[in-house]
Amino acid sequence: MPYRSTEVLSPGPKDKAPLHSITLSHDARHLRRKLLHLENDDVVMLDLKEAVMLADGDLLVLDGGGHIRIVAASEALYEILPRDPLHLIELAWHLGNRHLPAQIETARILIARDPVIRAMLEGLGATVAEIAEPFHPVRGAYHAAGGHDHGHHHHHHG
Repeated sequence: MPYRSTEVLSPGPKDKAPLHSITLSHDARHLRRKLLHLENDDVVMLDLKEAVMLADGDLLVLDGGGHIRIVAASEALYEILPRDPLHLIELAWHLGNRHLPAQIETARILIARDPVIRAMLEGLGATVAEIAEPFHPVRGAYHAAGGHDHGHHHHHHG
């Protein structure tokens, strides 16, 4: 019989030892209802009231007790290094203008690999390297109004 979860703790408390974990890519962490297959072949039936973007370390609360920890998968990315802080802002603007998911940090930007975008970035003077690590892009403004709902509170959009 599969596990069932209708609630997410975000961020997951460190004192909650999970029964299992599940590793998901960035795209696979945006969920509402889905059967999730754990590494041990168990299944979790996720049934949330609203779609959420699960983050690394979030805990799925299981009906009947217990937790499943979300682990962000390592993904094939480009690491974009600017000449200076102003250049980073300019590069971020160009990526945002193309509506590309981007993880923006103080000294670099990470995006999913795309050779056309790489050529554009290098043409703008960026250094671009292929890397693999978990991807945590900035959430778009359209998500900000709805928040990061994990079943603890509800947002009404009118």
